[in-house]
Order: sequence, then C-alpha cells, then structure tokens
Amino acid sequence: MKLKLTWIPNTLTLGNLTLGFVSMLLVAETNPSQSNSHELYTLAGVFIILAALFDGFDGMAARALNCTSELGADLDSLADLTTFGIAPGFLSYKMFFYDIKLDIFDKPDYFPLGMFIAALYPICAAYRLARFNVAHDPKSFNGLPSPVAGVVIGIFPLVFSVSQVPVWTAVLFFVITALLMVSTLRYSKPQVAIRGLFSWKKLGISIIGLGLLLLAIGFYRWPYVMYGAVGFYVFSGIVSFLIQTIQDYRV
Repeated sequence: MKLKLTWIPNTLTLGNLTLGFVSMLLVAETNPSQSNSHELYTLAGVFIILAALFDGFDGMAARALNCTSELGADLDSLADLTTFGIAPGFLSYKMFFYDIKLDIFDKPDYFPLGMFIAALYPICAAYRLARFNVAHDPKSFNGLPSPVAGVVIGIFPLVFSVSQVPVWTAVLFFVITALLMVSTLRYSKPQVAIRGLFSWKKLGISIIGLGLLLLAIGFYRWPYVMYGAVGFYVFSGIVSFLIQTIQDYRV
C-alpha cells in the first residue's frame, strides 16, 4: 500500500518541477525592450509561487499517507533546485542583470558580469539543499529555506516594476537573499508552527487570525500581504541571530 501511494506526493513534487520549468520558459520569451515583458515576468513569478504551494503539499501528503521515501526526498531536492534556484536566478537575470557587463581587453560590454551574479542563486540553492539532505534539525532550518528564497524573487515582479528599482539595489537584494540560504541562521519550520497553532486549545485564536488574514488580502493587494509575511519570516532569522549574539556577548 505504501508503494502504491507514493505516486501522490511524487506527482505534487513533479508539479513543482513543471511549474518552475514553465516559469523559465516564460522568462525566455521576454525581450527587455518590449512593453509586454513585465507581464511575462509577473506570470513567471506567479508560477514560482504556485510551485511553492506544491512543494508544501507534497511533504504534507507524504506524511499524511505515511509513504515517505528516499526517492521522494531526492526528487524534492531536484525539483526545488530547478524551481527555487535556477528559475529565480534566470528571472532576476532577465529583469535586472541582463545589461550588467564589463569593458575588458579594450572591448565594450565584453564580460557578462550579470550572468555570474544570476548564477549565485542556483549555486547557493544547490549547496543549501545538499546540506539539508546530509543533516538537518527536525524543528528548524539551518539557513533560509530555498522555497522561501524562491518566493522572495517570485513576488518581486508582482510588487515592483523594473523601472522602479535601481539595478544595483536589485543586485544587493538578490545577493543578500542568496547568501541567507547558505548562512547558519536558524529559521523555524512553518509546518511546526502551524501544527501548534491549529491545536484544539488554540483553535479559536487560529480562526480569528485566519479571518483577519483573509480580510487583509481582501482589502489590500495580495502580493503586498504575501511579501510582508515572507519578509517577516526572512527577518525573523536575522533578528533571532542578533538577539542570540547580544546575549552571548553579555555572558
């Protein structure tokens, strides 16, 4: 029975991979000089966000059906590398880094520096996922999870247009987010927090909180609400690290 049910979480994982690949195909169709480029960037970002939902549901399905497997874990890592490492790097490259080139050997725009900046995301995501497969804490993440890092980039075109963000500001934002993946900052696992949040004792508070969240999404544009939630999670690891460092220093 366990072997027969493994296709369910594996299908969700492959859905994650498919959405990430389609996101890259959409970005590949863009031309920065065309007016419809931002619409394709936005759609590509939506596919990355949807892929993150698939990534969350595949693990939940595997645990609920008691059909976890090494194959599923490895497949999940490969899908995450594609969707949350390569796809966000490619999206950022076409949005901001395409024209970052250096003049060397007396030749203008000879060295494509933007390509190497964009490559930082899949490099950090690959290292982050490999480190997770070797050893990980069941209650927390060591470094920013790659799906969260991918969503950070995926939401970007939904909130900002290319003209609104200076190129080097985008580079700094991109590099910091990539490095957070390979950092040693501790991030709580959302699924652990959710299981605690929806316990019977806290069910009433959970319903109220969910209602307020739905109201916020209804009154405001949902990308901003999502970006605020993701940003809060990203900074939570940084703040926890600073607090721990100050406490250690005082001791």
